[in-house]
Amino acid sequence: MASVEVRRYRDEDAEVVKEIFTMGMSEHIPSSFMHFLKQPPTQMVLMCVFCALMTSSKSFLFPILAVTLLLAGARQFVVYIFNKYIDASLKQDLNDISETYMQKKDSCFWVAEVDGRVVGMVACLPNDNAPACLELKRMSVRRSHRGMGVAKALCRTVADFTRDRGYAAVVLHTSVVQTDAQKLYEHMGYEKRREFVLPELAAKITNFTLFEYRLDLQK
Repeated sequence: MASVEVRRYRDEDAEVVKEIFTMGMSEHIPSSFMHFLKQPPTQMVLMCVFCALMTSSKSFLFPILAVTLLLAGARQFVVYIFNKYIDASLKQDLNDISETYMQKKDSCFWVAEVDGRVVGMVACLPNDNAPACLELKRMSVRRSHRGMGVAKALCRTVADFTRDRGYAAVVLHTSVVQTDAQKLYEHMGYEKRREFVLPELAAKITNFTLFEYRLDLQK
């Protein structure tokens, strides 16, 4: 297995970090679309549209085409939501990582290298809602380097950083469609504390649930 080196972020890592984040988030579009299709309201709307058009048009092809167009529109809606989130994240912190993470107290940003190539990233900073905790953020690993211990090394780095600064725990948030991330965090000792849907209309429409995990460091 290749050796994984975790080091602090440098300004020359900016573009590759943005690339890894963008690609990692974009990977969740298909699973998010499937999650949307599995919701009972979505299935009910599609069925009602199909039955109504079938009854009124006396045609089998027209309802199928209409439902197909609805599905295509729904997928584009999911793509739009993810692109909007990616753009907002870049503007909020990833366009100036040094300012957001490297120059503030109890905050940091790391990248993981394999054979000299940056293949993963993670950050942490104080959590506004839990003063005794640091929050793990922006975890992402290139698809080509998953299963090599990169994510585990990044998780351990955040835990060590948090412990060294005297905080009691690490908290993080992940989504219902990020099943691999959930398994990783649970394997690393994180416990799921709560589930919630964001107040944004798009999240409510798609029932896009977030999970809050916590790793207590004083056990």
